[in-house]
Amino acid sequence: MQPSGPNPSSGSSPSSAGGGPARSPSASPGPAASAERLRPELEAALLRELVRTWTDLNWAFFKGVLRKPVLRLTENVTLLGRWNALHRSVEISLPLLVRASWGHVVEVLKHEMAHQYVDEVLQQAQETAHGPAFRSVCEKMGARPDASGPIAASSEQADPQRAKMLKRVADLLALANSSNLHEAEAAAAAAQRLMLKYNIELSAEPSAGRYDFMHLGVPSGRVPEHDHILASILADHFFVEAIWVPAFRPLDGKRGSVLEISGSPENLQIASYVHAFLQGTAERLWREHRRSQWLRSNRDRRTFLSGVMEGFRERLKQDKARCREQGLVWVGDPELKGFHRTRHPHIRHVRLVGHSRNEARAHGRAAGRKIVLHQGVGAGGHGASGPPRLAAPKSLPPARGAQ
Repeated sequence: MQPSGPNPSSGSSPSSAGGGPARSPSASPGPAASAERLRPELEAALLRELVRTWTDLNWAFFKGVLRKPVLRLTENVTLLGRWNALHRSVEISLPLLVRASWGHVVEVLKHEMAHQYVDEVLQQAQETAHGPAFRSVCEKMGARPDASGPIAASSEQADPQRAKMLKRVADLLALANSSNLHEAEAAAAAAQRLMLKYNIELSAEPSAGRYDFMHLGVPSGRVPEHDHILASILADHFFVEAIWVPAFRPLDGKRGSVLEISGSPENLQIASYVHAFLQGTAERLWREHRRSQWLRSNRDRRTFLSGVMEGFRERLKQDKARCREQGLVWVGDPELKGFHRTRHPHIRHVRLVGHSRNEARAHGRAAGRKIVLHQGVGAGGHGASGPPRLAAPKSLPPARGAQ
């Protein structure tokens, strides 16, 4: 799925956005952000993209009623963003743009647009900064009122029931490392049943604002078929909603798409783990297949990876059927679907043309059917073996968020 909606001309120059090229931050925001990458033409591209994003959000959530403000990049490292009613300006922190995901930047921009809407449309100037009217606007946008970014809670702040479930899942995935195939499969299946049972019980309770979102992977210009299949695996079997959303890479000035998932914090953690695990495992299986077949090129790599994802999806469908026979039936979470639809009011579905069904794809499917989901066996991170444990993703500090 992809978001859609009115897309007015967004080719405004930085001057039409009200702000000229911003100066580079006095302190280096990180090793990836060299002085060369913060050259003026790149900052101009950032402003153009912010103008484009502001315009799209204005049409998607406010039906175009907001008047375009001045958009500026600032060197402020303590405020992620700020709406200035007197100067009709929206300021976005340049360090934020450099070190955060584009999804985080969009959340900050939505936060400031909510302030603008309260000031200029609702005209409730007497309300406190984050009062009821502001929070109501954020709720209707599916935005976080604190604009602190995806998944700010740490494990110490986790709900005890959630923490207990995550630990049990992690323990079962550790057991799935067993060299005994039957023990490994039994442990992985038990983890799946535990997640299913937990979500069936959770869906019967009021949401109480328990949903959040997360972006997975690196924005890319063209999404390959195997990544689309992986997204459907997460949506169909790991209790999240998935959608491909536009993203911008500030350090190289390029647009692309990135996978966004929505769900409860615990399901986002698990889905993030599964995403990294399957990506790393599929790449490892391709390397093994290439060596065993004495292949000299990567010509069939993507076809093989698509086969791997298909094979694993078939295995999950079989596990799901067995759970259904045991009386565990997942009928979906209407409140999560509502949260997802609120965040993306204009969604369009596209039909994909996949790779050819050749021998490489058949080998990939066979390998995919043998995958047992388990704790990563490598040296951590989101590398070839996936992350070693279920850990809460990091976000920017919420203490001094957007105003």
